[in-house]
Amino acid sequence: MAANSEGPAGEFKRALTLAMKTIAEEPELTVTFGSETPALSGTKAKLPQVTNDLTANEVAIARGVADSFALRLANHSDSVHNHYRPEGRNARAVFEAAEQARVEAIGARAMPGMALNLAAMLDDRYQKRPTVGASDRANAPLEEAVGLLIRERLTGLPPPQHARLLLDLWRPWIEERAKANFDHLGEAITDQAHFARMSRDIIAALEMADELGDDPDTSEENEEQETEPDAGEREETPEGEEQDSQQSAMEEMQETESQTEAAEAEAQQSDTDDMLEDADSDEEPDGEEPWRPQLPFSSLSNEDFYHVFTNQFDEEISAEDLCDTDELTRLRNYLDKQLANLQGVVARLANRLQRRLMAQQNRSWDFDLEEGILDAARLSRVVTDPMHPLSFKVEQDIQFRDTVVTLLLDNSGSMRGRPITVAATCADILARTLERCGVKVEILGFTTRAWKGGQSREKWLASGKTANPGRLNDLRHIIYKSADQPWRRARRNLGLMMREGLLKENIDGEALIWAHNRLLARHEQRRILMVISDGAPVDDSTLSVNSGNYLEKHLRQVILDIEGRSPIELIAIGIGHDVTRYYKRAVTIVDAEELGGAMTEKLAELFEEHAQAARTPQAPRARRRLN
Repeated sequence: MAANSEGPAGEFKRALTLAMKTIAEEPELTVTFGSETPALSGTKAKLPQVTNDLTANEVAIARGVADSFALRLANHSDSVHNHYRPEGRNARAVFEAAEQARVEAIGARAMPGMALNLAAMLDDRYQKRPTVGASDRANAPLEEAVGLLIRERLTGLPPPQHARLLLDLWRPWIEERAKANFDHLGEAITDQAHFARMSRDIIAALEMADELGDDPDTSEENEEQETEPDAGEREETPEGEEQDSQQSAMEEMQETESQTEAAEAEAQQSDTDDMLEDADSDEEPDGEEPWRPQLPFSSLSNEDFYHVFTNQFDEEISAEDLCDTDELTRLRNYLDKQLANLQGVVARLANRLQRRLMAQQNRSWDFDLEEGILDAARLSRVVTDPMHPLSFKVEQDIQFRDTVVTLLLDNSGSMRGRPITVAATCADILARTLERCGVKVEILGFTTRAWKGGQSREKWLASGKTANPGRLNDLRHIIYKSADQPWRRARRNLGLMMREGLLKENIDGEALIWAHNRLLARHEQRRILMVISDGAPVDDSTLSVNSGNYLEKHLRQVILDIEGRSPIELIAIGIGHDVTRYYKRAVTIVDAEELGGAMTEKLAELFEEHAQAARTPQAPRARRRLN
């Protein structure tokens, strides 16, 4: 623990840490204190900073946050939670609030002192939120009202003072539809699976049944069957490819990798130790300032209508700086296990893309020219006919070698689960494939540091709540792999997307500006930006104090600027979300499983279009020399 041992604050922090470890029954729990938003990630907890004054309210709030985190660790199972979690965004929010209310109620019912601490924490939380003065349901989140009502039913305690208005707005509507469901929650408070099923019943009663998805209990056997080779799919596989298709695809990739191993080792002799183990994963490439092209459209910026209240708390950070090496390795292993079956499918698609790109890299020559390299194959004509002129040839340029591709991944909370794991695996395999073809790849992610505002909102509240403050959240832009970093060094970084608590809200417009301007700093003549997202930009803190289309309007403006004025080629893939209404070159997929095919197909189309355009003007030029 990073606690200060001097003064009463140090003693309090030490005691609070020991209490958390005891309640959570987790001796490996690591506790830190800071001014950032409190957070729990695995066995790492960040609590609010406390001063040596140790006022009663400050102590109660810190204890409440600590108790909430400890109870979560002791009484919550991520696997059970993920099994029953609904698919829709609104239903998920209610489900999360219900589960948090359950774990906190367990402690509040067992220990009166803990109940007081949790009440102080909740009251402080709602006091800082704009919903404290909400006068209609549009500005009062339903999920928070459900969580407060569950807390009230499970503990018998009234809602915190600053949350009463919010609960009163929703109470009649909720109880009219789901009162009977709330009456029996106490029977399942210690059984997470039973409680999760009852929570889903509440969500259905609150007119969100369409967001629940399939019943996890009745579809469990079907999911197990889906992990086995499907007979129907085997029959549809051409030329009798059956259950060996995945294995053959992986063997093909391994064979291609082995063919390039010698060349790669020769080009990067200093990295030999890295090829054996990732001991030097934190090395940075040789650092000269990148060459910046002199282009009339040099960068993107925000127009007058879009404002940022403060960028003091924004961060651009490398994946390895967000968690330690051991955790990155563990998360990467978890990602590999989750998608063992999908990797074979994506590998086949990546091999198909590689074959199409390598076909364009084959040498191509223009023959029968008046100057160039002497064509020895045609010297026999000069021997047989001394009057026949010498023939020369010129090798055609390979245009697409000088290319860089940026994959910009939406790291918002709605991507949690299957979509983000599929996106991470597709990005990983495509980066490896394109690298073998001589195309550099950069992998970026965008989210926010906190839900509903973070420190930016706190600063806005402290400054008097100025009207129309603009963007009101702390951005987090993540570099998973830089363009100059070899794939093998960045491989572990993609596992970070599996980290609990990383995925929050998404502000797409500023993320596009960031990724676009990074590409402009590159020296490659061709630069491609591929955006992968599952929805329109959403940030509750910003949208609650600005117009409802504030972020969407800004996104449209940024896309219009890039597509109309920038040398960057922009394409987008929407997962379950129609992105064609934003981007000119875009495709929408219904299921995350289709992502690998969509990514490889769009990239192949871009390269083939460019190669065709590059070849067209060269043939007439060679013929003119003959005339």
